[in-house]
Amino acid sequence: MARVEIKGLRKEFDDGVAVEGLSLDIKDKEFVVLLGPSGCGKTTTLRMIAGLEAPTEGEIYIGDRLVNDLEPKDRNIAMVFQSYALYPHMTVYQNLAFPLENAKVAEREIVQRVNRTAKLLQIEALLARKPAQLSGGQRQRVAVGRAIVREPQVFLMDEPLSNLDAKLRVYMRAELKRLQKDIGVTTIYVTHDQVEAMTMADRIAIMNKGVLQQLGSPERIYSQPSNTFVAGFIGNPPTNFIEGSFVEDSRVETADFVYPLSDRLLAMARHCSSTEIVLGVRPQDVVVSRDGAASQNSIEAEVFTVEPLGDSTILDLKVGETRMKAVTSPDFPAEMGGRVWTKFRSERVYIFDKKTGDAMQ
Repeated sequence: MARVEIKGLRKEFDDGVAVEGLSLDIKDKEFVVLLGPSGCGKTTTLRMIAGLEAPTEGEIYIGDRLVNDLEPKDRNIAMVFQSYALYPHMTVYQNLAFPLENAKVAEREIVQRVNRTAKLLQIEALLARKPAQLSGGQRQRVAVGRAIVREPQVFLMDEPLSNLDAKLRVYMRAELKRLQKDIGVTTIYVTHDQVEAMTMADRIAIMNKGVLQQLGSPERIYSQPSNTFVAGFIGNPPTNFIEGSFVEDSRVETADFVYPLSDRLLAMARHCSSTEIVLGVRPQDVVVSRDGAASQNSIEAEVFTVEPLGDSTILDLKVGETRMKAVTSPDFPAEMGGRVWTKFRSERVYIFDKKTGDAMQ
């Protein structure tokens, strides 16, 4: 197995820069997810690691080898694509055996490795079938099996679950995560789905417009976002952002209400480059009540819409012209046009510098 190290990676196309100054150190046996919206550079990064794209600048190491000038077949990696890319005229056994035959592996070892892989993925009963006779989940297992059977140093996965239905995707997330831990192969996984990233990764690398925004564990990414992009991208519903002006006597004045700052938030606000700041609060940290009289510093709000989800309810609230979302219990009594009172859990409020977008620590 091997670590993967990327140093100052840059990729420029005719229409612009896809990846800019990316540096990552991925540990041996680690599961790292490259996460971001479409066009953020995550798939281009994966293709450069695989050798399918040549970097404009930078270095890529797999183990101790600089692989920039190596062909994909010489990098000892295996890639799983979104489309599975199975050969339709071959059986499952032949699909699994094909990369080994190409590598001139002895027939006896091919049989052993294919059967071992099929058992690991619980597809022994499918070996005589062709891809057209398989379900989406079965085809996905075969595609993963074709990568495993090669016993590579690194797995590269490009949105391998995106063609599955929602229920099967949840099941296969758990299967892939368990499989990766069992076989202990360094894995780099690309997705735009934050739930996949949060549930599967050891660490997440969030990208936007070709630039790395934050690298960290799912817990750290969620609880300590580095900037407004990360805070807005991670979490469902997205973080509420409220612009305001910091007033030195410990408060923020927004267009529609005044928010008093705790000592912790006050210290953060003083590190901003100007008095213009952004309050960030996740909908789960907006506390809603029917009676604001008993709660100091409550903010009165109008219920704009109600979105029942079964296990919770999302309220879309209006305070003057300011809109924010709050997550409440499913039995919270709210109706459109009604009035409620809100408070923010101060220990869960973020302060961002409006000019830079950076989170204050």
